[in-house]
Amino acid sequence: MTDAEPGRIRAVFGTHDEKTLVQLRDVASRAAMTALMADGHLGYVMPIGGVAAYRNQVSVVGVGFDIACGNAAIRTDRNVRDFKPAELEHVASEIQSTISFGVGRSNATDDAPVDHPLFESGAWSALPKDAKAGNLKSKARAQLGTVGSGNHYVDVFADPDGTIWVGVHFGSRGFGHTVASGFLALSQNQKWGVRVPEREALLDLESPIGDAYWSLMSLAGEYAYAGREWVARKVVALLGGREQQLVHNHHNFAWKERHEGEEFVVVRKGATPAFPGQEGFVGGSMGDQSVILRGSSADSEQQRAALYSTVHGAGRVMSRTEARGKVKGWGRNAKVVSPGKVTWPMVSEWLGPMGVILKGGGLDEAPQAYRRLPEVISAQGETVEVLTRLQPLVVVMAGENEYDPYKD
Repeated sequence: MTDAEPGRIRAVFGTHDEKTLVQLRDVASRAAMTALMADGHLGYVMPIGGVAAYRNQVSVVGVGFDIACGNAAIRTDRNVRDFKPAELEHVASEIQSTISFGVGRSNATDDAPVDHPLFESGAWSALPKDAKAGNLKSKARAQLGTVGSGNHYVDVFADPDGTIWVGVHFGSRGFGHTVASGFLALSQNQKWGVRVPEREALLDLESPIGDAYWSLMSLAGEYAYAGREWVARKVVALLGGREQQLVHNHHNFAWKERHEGEEFVVVRKGATPAFPGQEGFVGGSMGDQSVILRGSSADSEQQRAALYSTVHGAGRVMSRTEARGKVKGWGRNAKVVSPGKVTWPMVSEWLGPMGVILKGGGLDEAPQAYRRLPEVISAQGETVEVLTRLQPLVVVMAGENEYDPYKD
């Protein structure tokens, strides 16, 4: 942990570029307390990896457009010894064909969770009249259990004992994006559905708009949990396995928590909750190990300064454009205008010796575009303890140049 600035910035873990730190200072000018995790980088208004505590207020852009984006991991009863390489290749193809990846996709499986109890929640009534609640609910039903694109994934791992784990990363899809965009518009005195600039919007929870946002943000959290668990369990079934343990966390969300004897609204944007003993799944890049970790039982000053938070991933060192090059258009019409720093031979050279089976993915998600996860976790000091390391066997993502407005 580096020396934090006096006042509201309680902790800065790792090293960061000046633009990210300037963004953190801006957030700190409005928040009661802030911290930055070691995987931090520039975001919209609030840096990714940032944590901010407010008094009875919530930041719409702090939570972000992909409300409740997070990670879930399931330990199975299968072992890597159970699978020949060709069988893992088959599993990867089954995941790609069974789970819906990409923009605006619907869950086309026979057992899609369209009747999940969350669709009967009273929180839907918090939508304003011009939000077309019926249409939004229909879209949400169709998309529940879809993964999206960008840095969202389904992975199959092996731990040091050879036990198979399934890991997923995505959020509340179009539902959460619509909620975030809608309240951002309302906060700027525009109508729901009007696209507005990404500006800070601190909503008082005792105001009608703040109360409505909190209800729908919480509903988006239920939605994301339901989607991640459905996908992860579907993949466990494809592996012919059974669930032994579930580790599940949001990392784009707001919680009501007590810190220093006072209740705050704590916004984590790309940061994982890590209270003493609390477990979390943190993914590396497609070519690195991931981890199951937990908040240290020491309950140290460092942990309190971090607002009981840790990293959510490895953290980018290249922007998407820097990695893949400048691309005009998307999907089949995408054209590379100027090349980036990463090429497919470079990706193959990295993944090949590891034996990782990659389905989909893009150059903007290449291992070269990310920090190394062991380094960022080390920079978190004694705030967390690594319980097990997970070696990637299969990585499945949306295809290259697949545009997704719902990614975090």
